[in-house]
Amino acid sequence: MTNEQLSEPRRSRGVYLLPNLFTTAALFCGFYAIIAALNSRFESAAIAIFIAMVLDGLDGRVARLTHTESEFGAQYDSMADLVSFGLAPALLMYEWALGGMAGMGPFLSKVGWLAAFFYTVMAALRLARFNVQLGSADKRYFTGLPSPSAAAVVAGMVWICADLGLTGSQMLWPALMITIGAGALMFSNILYFSFKQLDFHSRVPFITVLIIVLIFVFTSMDPPKILFFGFLTYGLSGPVLFLWRWRLRSRRRSKSESINPVVK
Repeated sequence: MTNEQLSEPRRSRGVYLLPNLFTTAALFCGFYAIIAALNSRFESAAIAIFIAMVLDGLDGRVARLTHTESEFGAQYDSMADLVSFGLAPALLMYEWALGGMAGMGPFLSKVGWLAAFFYTVMAALRLARFNVQLGSADKRYFTGLPSPSAAAVVAGMVWICADLGLTGSQMLWPALMITIGAGALMFSNILYFSFKQLDFHSRVPFITVLIIVLIFVFTSMDPPKILFFGFLTYGLSGPVLFLWRWRLRSRRRSKSESINPVVK
């Protein structure tokens, strides 16, 4: 055996158990949401997607706190996200509302499943781009709407409508717009605040803890409405801020041109 072979580090063949348990639990919730949607248990499917969101947020934090980050865990997390936040919401929306377009003629009959497929593809592309830009992107912002937030908008619409007694056939066209809009925002270049600059390891004012508690209490009063409108507001915040920044740049450009006119 040569010195080069002796100095070569051995690769670990194991995986870290704790963070991957959370990822597996999130994947299970996404799979359960698909099964529930196929059995017309739409409210249960929507709730399962929200539970998957909570578990998805925990696996990365647990890995960082226990110093068990790994490339395997990152790739496994992306695959679980594709099921829980790409395939499950699309199938839920199709079974709840978009599948009703099947009998609307030769053109509209295809629009429903194509919209659901569009959402799934955008989620896959969003996750692939996130993995590629992981080391170089600005951590203060997400490029495009995060797939869990898009899934929350889609699943939240189903949940709030079920809570209000509205059926998918009654909400067909809003469901179509939500599905296409959420899919398009995922793979857009619109920036969204990531909130990763918040430091949870250092001391914070007492008022911060009080605000967090009030958010939980306020959400528990009416989870379907609060969660749906909360994530819908976050989803719309990206385009609103994009237009606001574009307007500011246009004003600066016009002001600059008025001060320094171009001489022909």
